Amino acid sequence: MADTPKIDWDELTAVATAAMKNSYSPYSNYAVGAAALTQDGRIVSGCNIENASLGITLCAECSLVSDLFRTGGGKLVAFACVDGDGQALMPCGRCRQLLFEHAAPGMLIQSVSGIRTIEQMLPDAFGPEKLA
Repeated sequence: MADTPKIDWDELTAVATAAMKNSYSPYSNYAVGAAALTQDGRIVSGCNIENASLGITLCAECSLVSDLFRTGGGKLVAFACVDGDGQALMPCGRCRQLLFEHAAPGMLIQSVSGIRTIEQMLPDAFGPEKLA
């Protein structure tokens, strides 16, 4: 990732924590926030948004990807996700797939077990190149 902006994990965690405070989670009472650095240096963020039907609840990663495109698109180079206490969370499998679709190669994820690449988190992933 040659021209990657400098990753400030403290800033990403702070932005994720701020996003988490806007979570709409009245059913689970489990607020989640996420933040990511883009290749062009922007920070995008999101929070979980629940729905009474539960099945159409949006994870924080979903609203983060919406913010990515709302602010100009691009690829993600670093990602952090936090719970209501500001502690690192591991994205679920569905959200790892969502992140993979919009990740720059080698995107870094702050996980509960340290910094990992998206490829380590989702080995042998299915992506758009498989549809070509």
